Amino acid sequence: MTEKRPSEMPDVAASQAPQINGTLNWVGMNRIALPLNIQDANIGVNKVNAFVQTYVNICNPDVKGIHMSRLYLLLSEFSDNQVLSAANLREFLAHMLDSHEDISDQATLNFEFDYVIQRKALKSQFSGWKDYPTEIRATLKDGKVGLELGIHVPYSSTCPCSAALARQLIQQQFSKDFGDKASVTPEEVEAWLRSDKGTFATPHSQRSIAKVWVKLDDTVDEFPITDVIGVIEDALQTPVQTAVKREDEQEFARLNGHNLMFCEDAARRVKSALNKNEKIFNDFWLRIEHLESLHAHDAVAIATKGIANGYEPLLSR
Repeated sequence: MTEKRPSEMPDVAASQAPQINGTLNWVGMNRIALPLNIQDANIGVNKVNAFVQTYVNICNPDVKGIHMSRLYLLLSEFSDNQVLSAANLREFLAHMLDSHEDISDQATLNFEFDYVIQRKALKSQFSGWKDYPTEIRATLKDGKVGLELGIHVPYSSTCPCSAALARQLIQQQFSKDFGDKASVTPEEVEAWLRSDKGTFATPHSQRSIAKVWVKLDDTVDEFPITDVIGVIEDALQTPVQTAVKREDEQEFARLNGHNLMFCEDAARRVKSALNKNEKIFNDFWLRIEHLESLHAHDAVAIATKGIANGYEPLLSR
């Protein structure tokens, strides 16, 4: 009896011509769930759960489609065997193109994840975990790889105008309570300040977000995620906290009082700080959002480094 051989499975993408010939800018997949080990320049390897976009172009107008399974399997193998570093990512983009010889001459990847790191309390011995929404974008085009890093850093902002108006109301109440006295002792003033009248009015503050994108220098081999976070938080001075005791909350109040900020002030602080780190990244875009507690709308400021052929001052990225 003759043994039946399994029939060869058809490969439509390879055997059929496109319905309409033409090139395409990008073809690929979105929201691929992928666990990754990321090489951070400051803290070493950190584990994240990412969603990945992977694309190549179609530069050959006669090709019907790309090999999506090849891209998926390459990512899966990378996740299993390698640490995601800037150096490894540059090599991986080249492998993507190798898998699509005669089809593609450009490749791009986007990794999106929450970067969770431990943060110490301001005064007490406690600490907690804090997440920073992060993206990594990589593009291979014309034989050159470009790497970008995007991070959202939350912080607190207290309005300078509101603070001035609050101080005026406190001063007016103090004059009302002590204006008829020829003299006031330090003890009376201290007692008044500690009472509810010492907070007769308070300035408004709100949780705010610094959204920053940087283009990494070609010499960078590890991702400077915590370095960029540190640059932003050091510039703003009022990062949101995790675990807090009373001494931490009091220090947070002090920091807010000493760092009154409009969104314009915050944007200039971050821009100035980023300008001082040219060895790590050669361009940046930033968007400051103050999620107003006074208004029903938000206050926003946007800035770029302002170099030729650099980031455009777009409203979002």
